[in-house]
Amino acid sequence: MFKTKTIVAAVALVVAFAMPGLAQEGHDTPPIVKQSWSFGGLFGTYDQNQLQRGFQVFREVCSNCHSARLIAFRTLAEEGGPRFSEDQVKALAAEYDIADPTAEGGTRKGVPADRWPSPFASEQEARDANGGAVPPDFSVLAKARGVTDAFPWWIANYFTGYSEGGPDYIHALLNGYHEEAPEGFELPEGKYYNDYYPGHSIGMAPPLQDGLVAYEPGENGETVPLTIDQYSKDVASYMMWLAEPGLVSRKETGFVVLLFLVLFAGLLYATKRRIWQGIEH
Repeated sequence: MFKTKTIVAAVALVVAFAMPGLAQEGHDTPPIVKQSWSFGGLFGTYDQNQLQRGFQVFREVCSNCHSARLIAFRTLAEEGGPRFSEDQVKALAAEYDIADPTAEGGTRKGVPADRWPSPFASEQEARDANGGAVPPDFSVLAKARGVTDAFPWWIANYFTGYSEGGPDYIHALLNGYHEEAPEGFELPEGKYYNDYYPGHSIGMAPPLQDGLVAYEPGENGETVPLTIDQYSKDVASYMMWLAEPGLVSRKETGFVVLLFLVLFAGLLYATKRRIWQGIEH
């Protein structure tokens, strides 16, 4: 009886390990390639230059349809983020008209304390401009999306600190468009084929193209490729910062806590050895 149960358990374990592979083999969605992010891992930090480029892509392209209502202009000057100067932030905020019932005419120029304005005056206006759908807000979108690892590989994420599933998915999505749907795929009218979007039918037109956003040369004259791949990496990094601007400080705090726990455990062990030394038990 015991031998039978052992065999059944072994077979079940083999099937459990094999099922993800079998399911993926019959799935037409290509695997999402995990990118190398500066903020990845236990000690990763945001790349200030990349965040500034990502903000440029967001402002010139994405903000025409997407909002970011949880971010204030002044946050763009805080440490750990794009680190624009206070004068730059003030000038940027003043370029936007903010709805304010107390102001003359119902609007006023923006100030650093204002949140990023929506491109649409109302939800209905957003639906009317986007085929009945409201474009998702960018504030926490990078944390609301992710990559699903097959069992048992997701267990390793607890040890590597992997939390970049959102940026990996966003990067893949922005690079996953096709001019035409594969043969045999019925694409609804007004939709676009994307390898990584659920169902492959997405209402958002390809937002990026090579050379769309002009980056300024760096301080040392270095240039960055003006490609869809580079744009998508930059805006995905910026979206990750939007969703978790305190990522670096959280990692630093976590490291200090772990160090304290290790030292505290050592002190407890030394205390126990001292108290019980020479006492038989």
